[in-house]
Amino acid sequence: MSQALQSLLDLLDLEQIEENIFRGRSRPAIVPRVFGGQVAAQALVAAGRTVPADRPAHSLHSYFLRPGDPGVPIVYTVDRIRDGHSFTTRRVVAVQHGQPIFHLSASFQRHEEGLDHQAPMPDAPDPATVPTAEEQLPRYAHLDPAVVERFLRSREAVDLRYVDDPPYGRFGEPREPRSQVWFRTNGKLGGAVDEPLLHVCLATYVSDMTLLDSILLAHGRGGWAVGDVVGASLDHAMWFHRPFRADEWLLYDQESPSASGGRGLGQGRIYTQDGRLAITVIQEGVIRVPRTP
Repeated sequence: MSQALQSLLDLLDLEQIEENIFRGRSRPAIVPRVFGGQVAAQALVAAGRTVPADRPAHSLHSYFLRPGDPGVPIVYTVDRIRDGHSFTTRRVVAVQHGQPIFHLSASFQRHEEGLDHQAPMPDAPDPATVPTAEEQLPRYAHLDPAVVERFLRSREAVDLRYVDDPPYGRFGEPREPRSQVWFRTNGKLGGAVDEPLLHVCLATYVSDMTLLDSILLAHGRGGWAVGDVVGASLDHAMWFHRPFRADEWLLYDQESPSASGGRGLGQGRIYTQDGRLAITVIQEGVIRVPRTP
């Protein structure tokens, strides 16, 4: 296991300070605020700590309310909404400086047999043939080296590989509003930490990294890395359909059906390498073009 992955696991190992109250810290992000995927993953950890292990998470719905301050801890308060025969529901509020910055509702379900079908996995190249971030990013001579370094440092716990050029790699001309990445943790999980909840929380963490890319592609925008848009996540929803491992290759197929009113919608499907649909993700974000003087 890499040191970067161990640091991420430590980040997700929240401190319990009271019944139903947990405290988490932050790590440096690409932008000067707490990374949204970190807050969502930590909130799901907090919720999951209050649920029996035989009830895995099957969905979450969340709102980003305020930018997080990476310099101070985040306190997560869990409300035990319902403990039913089949389903368990939790609500989590993340607080900094006395104000809520994030709200999450998550549902957990005991295993059941039932009807089964799925959308087929789209075509994608083998992840072994796709360049790593370390190979791809230095190719973009137009990027500030400091930006490249921040990208690599913030994502070193995850091996994330773009199938095609990301928005900041080739911009200025609209492309199809679709993006694909392969990802897995940068190291295998084992021992006491190798539990289903952790894999779900790690996928939640990664799911916020690239989901709005397809919006930028549709308009030929490069994103914050080149300064032609400003934006932030507004909400985030996920449905966990089938078991998976975050330390094995997952294909994140993403597209944007709409952008309007200063907002854009991204939706994604995450497949295991053998073609099983594991997760569906939907997110809306603020996407604004900076005004020129």
